[in-house]
Parts: sequence; C-alpha cells; structure tokens
Amino acid sequence: MTDSGALPSSDCPWRGPPARRPRVLLLGSGDRENVPAAAERMRPLIERYADLVLEDLRYAEDLGRIEADLAIVLGGDGSILRAASQMANHQIPVLGVNLGKLGFLADLSPEELVEVIPRVCAGDCQVVEHLMFRCRVFRGSQAITDQLGLNEMAVLAGPPFSLLNLDLYVDSELATTYSCDGLIISTPVGSTAHSLSAGGPILRKNLQAFVILPISPHSITVRPVVDTADRTYEVVARCPHEATSVVVDGRVLCRLAADDRVRVERAEPRFKLVQVPGHSYYRTLREKLDWGGRMRTRDE
Repeated sequence: MTDSGALPSSDCPWRGPPARRPRVLLLGSGDRENVPAAAERMRPLIERYADLVLEDLRYAEDLGRIEADLAIVLGGDGSILRAASQMANHQIPVLGVNLGKLGFLADLSPEELVEVIPRVCAGDCQVVEHLMFRCRVFRGSQAITDQLGLNEMAVLAGPPFSLLNLDLYVDSELATTYSCDGLIISTPVGSTAHSLSAGGPILRKNLQAFVILPISPHSITVRPVVDTADRTYEVVARCPHEATSVVVDGRVLCRLAADDRVRVERAEPRFKLVQVPGHSYYRTLREKLDWGGRMRTRDE
C-alpha cells in the first residue's frame, strides 16, 4: 500500500529486458452484433504485434489454464466485468476497447486501439491494480454462495417494493439499520456505476475503500459512507420480501431468506487495467460525464 492509500501501478510485465511479444487473449460478448465483426477486423492488427493465444467471444473458456500476459476485451464495461469474473483468481492485465456507449473501464475506441497497440505491446504503458471484493451469503453457518466482484454488491428489496429494513455490521459491530429500497456496497471502480446513479460519490479507481450507500433511505439524515477496504461488512435482512435479492456486478446471486448474512470483504485477487499515455483519470471523467467546464452561449 502506498502512503496515499492507493493500490500500486507497475510497468507491463512483458516490457523486459529482454523485451518480448506479449501473449494476448481476445475476449468479448459475441452475442452483441458488432463484437464478432470488430474481432475480425482487429485480429490481424493484434497478431502483427503480439501472439494471440486464445479468442473467446462466449466467455466459455477456463482462463486459469491459459498462459497469457494481456486480455483485450471488446464491448463495454459490462464485457470487462464478465471477463474479470471469468479470470477469477488469475487476473491478467486488461485493455478495454469500447464498442458501447459510456465505458469507464473500456476507455479506448477501436480507432485509438490502432494507434496505441504498438506502444502497449512494446510495454509503453502501465498496469494499475484495482480493488476486488468477495461476496458470500451465509444461511446459518453455511455459505450458500461465493462470488468474486469488481463493481458492487447490492441488496435489492424487490416486490412488493415497500421499505426494507437492513442491518449493517462493520467488523461484527452493528453500525446502523437502514430503512430503504436497498443497499449498495461499491468499490472505487464501481463508484461510477450503480452507486453513482443512486447518488454516491466518485472515488479514484485505485483507492482501497468501499462506498456504503442506501438506496432511497427513509431518513434524510442518512448519507453515503466511505470506509477502508480492510474491514468486513455484513448486511442482514431480518424480514426480507419474497423477491429480495443479492446482486453482484449486475447478476443475481440468490434470494435472501430471513436472517441470511451477506458478507463483503476485500478479495485477494486484484483487477489489473492497462493505462495508456494520454488517458488520465480526470480526462476519463471529463469526457464520460460531459464535464464541459463552461456554459454554452445562445449562438453555439
């Protein structure tokens, strides 16, 4: 850990000496119409500068058995979340190519990939590590589900869409009981996703912290909390609705029964994102969130 509380960054592992061609995975959501065509166009470009060891557009392969240096992911942030889940405990650096709309993690356009891939494959970039979390749901003493996540865990009330009471424990100590529509525990990477839409703060992506954010809390004095990732967080719904569910990175893990405990804590694996020169943190926020910085005049 650095003095700023940030996770480390490092040079690309294939930079050398001796320098070598990186071994590359090409990943993406092949069920999206534009992804297979993009893969077809980009394959010759990638093979000019790197060794393409696997192409998987169905998220079907066991990536833990593949020796690779870099994953190029085609799509949007959702595609990168799926790739991170697919890599599980064997995270390798990811370069995201945005074929979607917003894209905080998938930061490069296809045109920019043409420009930067020679530099990336030559090692002229940095790898920045990001916090991941482990989410387990306990029913009694038994863990009924266990999932690695990158963006956020959310407990969502579900029908009949009335207020849900959720107890939050931090390191086994009761912090508070929320009356709300749900609760989000987000990483810094996820702070620009569901958490931001629900009114949460933006955290620099490589910080070691979680955002705890109730969704539409009944009390106006309840505000988001940012706390260290070194703690263990548990959420308990004493009387959940029939459809109250735990969702990790947009995927439903399970429905909750009374007194189930949802535990969120730092995971050992770290998500690794390739950062290319010219794509800074504030440039990404400025462009993706349309922070124009000035008012438009009537003549513009």
